[in-house]
Amino acid sequence: MKSKKNLVFIGMMGSGKSSIGSMVSKKLNLNFFDIDQLIENDQKMKISKIFETKGENFFRDIEKKIALNTLKNKKGVIALGGGAFINRAIKNEVLENHLSFWLNWNIDTLVNRIKNSKKRPLAVNSSKNELIEIIKKRSIIYSKALYKIDCENFTKQQIAKKIIDIYEAN
Repeated sequence: MKSKKNLVFIGMMGSGKSSIGSMVSKKLNLNFFDIDQLIENDQKMKISKIFETKGENFFRDIEKKIALNTLKNKKGVIALGGGAFINRAIKNEVLENHLSFWLNWNIDTLVNRIKNSKKRPLAVNSSKNELIEIIKKRSIIYSKALYKIDCENFTKQQIAKKIIDIYEAN
């Protein structure tokens, strides 16, 4: 393992954090941690159900606890949920101690990927214009990541290779 730092994937829902993160972890022979999956395992319910029954504030509290615990105590590749990097404590931990990769896509690509998703609570209750606003607001924060990976017109394999090349150079 070249770097002792975790590789942390940030970006909008539908940006490929989980699928590309998993691919990168396999190629580098590192553990993979999907924060949304860890939350679902911890709560024994899907994220959409957590939002529906307990609310977004409850979800964000659990997300913060699990994300910070994983970032500080696990080694490997970590996919944060789309909103996790918005949290100041999570963002500071990532920026100070890990290699962060923003998987960036065109707004239209993201809207098309997420607009009909039933498993994404924010998408279910948002119009196309509201989704565009969320993407624009979050992109300002995502842009603080150490590396911006422009994903448009690349395959998952090409995106993973870009990230691995950066990781191995560190």
